[in-house]
Amino acid sequence: MEALYLLIPLSVALVFVALWIFFHASDDGQFDDLVGPALRILQDDDKPPVDHQ
Repeated sequence: MEALYLLIPLSVALVFVALWIFFHASDDGQFDDLVGPALRILQDDDKPPVDHQ
């Protein structure tokens, strides 16, 4: 029972830290463009090298 007096506040603090990290990353724009990088990989914009002779 005494362990709960330590584990419950620690788990609540851990949840608040995780939420703070998530909202801080969200405010910094970490999750703004989730589709762009995935679609950029599929674009076939590789051009063959130009041979200047």
